Formats: sequence, C-alpha cells, structure tokens
Amino acid sequence: MEWVGGFVDIILHLDEYLTELVGTYGVLTYGILFLVIFAETGFVVTPFLPGDSLLFAAGAIAALGSLDIGLIVLALIGAAVLGDTINYWIGHYFGQKIVDNPKIKFINQEHIDKTEQFYKKYGGKTIILARFVPIIRTFAPFVAGVGTMEYKKFILFNVIGGVVWVSLFTLAGFFFGNIPFVQENFHYVIFVIIFLSIVPIVSEYIQHKRSKLHKFTD
Repeated sequence: MEWVGGFVDIILHLDEYLTELVGTYGVLTYGILFLVIFAETGFVVTPFLPGDSLLFAAGAIAALGSLDIGLIVLALIGAAVLGDTINYWIGHYFGQKIVDNPKIKFINQEHIDKTEQFYKKYGGKTIILARFVPIIRTFAPFVAGVGTMEYKKFILFNVIGGVVWVSLFTLAGFFFGNIPFVQENFHYVIFVIIFLSIVPIVSEYIQHKRSKLHKFTD
C-alpha cells in the first residue's frame, strides 16, 4: 500500500511537486498537465487522478510567472472536453459489453439505469454538474454514451462544463493560491477543495436513504 501513501502525499503537496515539474520539464509541463486532466476525465479506470486540486495548483503556479495562465486555461479546457468526448464514445461503442461483463464489478446495469434516471430528472445539465464531483466526473460521460443521450446534446453541455470547471478552479488558484495564508496552509486548502467536491455525493446519498426510509415507514 506504499503507492497509496505516495499518491496522497502528491495530492497534498501538489504545489511543491508542480513547482519541481516546471523546473525540470519547462514548457513540457503544459503537455503533462493536459495528459493528466485528459486521463482523469477520459477513462473510467482513472478517476483517482487529481482534478480540482491540480487545476487550483496549476493556477497558483501560473500566478508566480512559471506558467502562462492563458495557455493553462486553454490547454486544460481542451483536455477536459476531449477527455469527456473520448469517454462518451468508449461508452457508446463498448459500454454495453463492459456492463454485461460479469468480471467487471464497478459498472453494472443498475448503475446505468440509475444514471439514466438522473439524466431524465436533471437533463443535460447532469454533464455540467458532474464536472464538480470526483469519480462521477469520470463516470457520467461514459454512461451518457451507453445510454440514450444524443452526441449533439452531449457535446454542448460537455463544452460548457469543461469551460466553467477549468476556468473556475485555475483562476481561483491564480488569484488566491499565492495569498500567504493559503500558501502556508496549502494542504488544508486541498482538503477543503476535496471535501467540497464530495459534498454533492454525500448529500445525494443522504437524500436517497431518507427517501427509502420514508417509503418504508409509509
């Protein structure tokens, strides 16, 4: 389990690791960040990669002049939109085979049906809202591809969600990431970002449990 501890250390000290990355690879850092965000959004098997926290850290590093904030925003918006697009088409062409495969436990027809119901309730904005929820961010476009959402509708919300998500977190890092208090407590800030990201999941879970309890008591 050493890799788990190492991964947690990277997440909590992204500012330090990213600074070293820029110092070592220079302009290639843009490509590395692009690939991380692309993989985090583009493949169902890589939801563990940093998303929100990496965007914030990249913005904070850009504020120091090490990276160009304009290029960062454009590159990572491109990565996010392309990632979701690839994820959608993977779901479209291979999703049902993956769902029907008994060896793959983390995706099944029940998950697909529940997500489809969520789509019907909240519409296309599901793709936008999912951007701000770790794991769900990776899973939503895949399910959209497996389900009935047309690509013309999907790509619109994909682009909107990608622009809002990347811009919000990178610019937040750019304007607030180098405030002395934030710098001195960066790991706590990352914890807060992660916590706020999972609040929607916890809220949905509590509501689901309450709904089931209410039905049972009735």
